[in-house]
Amino acid sequence: MKRILVGIIIILVALLVFKTCADKKEENSILQENSMLIQQQIQNVTKLIVTEGHFAEVYNYKDSQQLFGPLITAEKKALVVVNADVTVAYDLSKIDFEVDEENRILILKKIPEPEIKVYPDYEYYDVTADFLNQFDASDYNKIKKNVKASLLKKVENSSLKTNAKNRLLSELSKFYVLTNSLGWTLQYNETPIKNIEELNEIKILD
Repeated sequence: MKRILVGIIIILVALLVFKTCADKKEENSILQENSMLIQQQIQNVTKLIVTEGHFAEVYNYKDSQQLFGPLITAEKKALVVVNADVTVAYDLSKIDFEVDEENRILILKKIPEPEIKVYPDYEYYDVTADFLNQFDASDYNKIKKNVKASLLKKVENSSLKTNAKNRLLSELSKFYVLTNSLGWTLQYNETPIKNIEELNEIKILD
C-alpha cells in the first residue's frame, strides 16, 4: 500500500512538472510570436509620411560694384519670381526601436528627423547689367541660395511641419493599438505610453 501511494505521488509530480514545462513552452512560443508580429507591423509601417505645400516668392536681386573708387558704379539687377513645391517627410525605415520580450515592452528609441525638400521653379524678369558688371554663374547661385533660405524660413513658420508631425503620430498610434491588444507596453525612450493622448503629448523632434 505504501509503495502504491509513493508511486501515485511520483506520477502526480511528474504530471505537474510536465504541465508546467508545457505551459512555459506555450507561453514562450506565444511571446516569440507576438514579438515577431510587432516587428513585422513596424516593417509594414516603414514608409515615408509626406506633407506637401506650395510657396511663391518674389526676389529682387541687386549688385553694385565701384570701379576706380567712387567715380564709376557698375550695377546689375534682376526680378526673380519663384514657385516652389515643398515636401516634409518622415522616413520610418530609419526608426530605431527595441523589442524587450522579457518585459513585453516595445521601445521607440529614436524617430528620424523630418526631411524637407524644396523644388523651386525660377523665372527671371527685368535682368539688366552694366557692361563692366555682367551676370555670371556666381550670381545665379547666390540667388538660388538666398531664395532657398527664404523658402525654408516660410516652411518653418507654416503649418507643414505640424501637419507632417500629426501624420507621424497617427502612424505611431498603430504601434500603441497593437502592443495594447497583445498585453504589451509601448514606450518612447524612458516614457511609457498609457493612452493615445499621452502619445500625442510627447515632444518628438521639436
